[in-house]
Amino acid sequence: MRKIALTIAALALALPMYATTWKDVSLMDANCAKKKDAIASPDKHSRSCALQCSKAGYGAVVDGKFVKFDEKGSELAKAALLKSDKKDHLRATVTGDEKDGVIHVSALTLD
Repeated sequence: MRKIALTIAALALALPMYATTWKDVSLMDANCAKKKDAIASPDKHSRSCALQCSKAGYGAVVDGKFVKFDEKGSELAKAALLKSDKKDHLRATVTGDEKDGVIHVSALTLD
């Protein structure tokens, strides 16, 4: 039994772990994501609104559905928004792992 457990553990560690990359997704704060019209037209969501609502955290609109970022992702999103001069059309490339409906972000750049 112990050999089987060790073999399974070794195989699990040997499997490569891959992060997912979402390209050209709309960046949005969690407050505005609750609004149907914001999800329907995410490119109209303004940078100033996203920064004003930053305490709620951020996420991305993926296939018409809002997926919240973890704390690191929200920090990366806010930093990217502060550096940007875009007024709206807040599109991003996000890399990370989605677990339990939350994207655990390892990298984020505004497109």
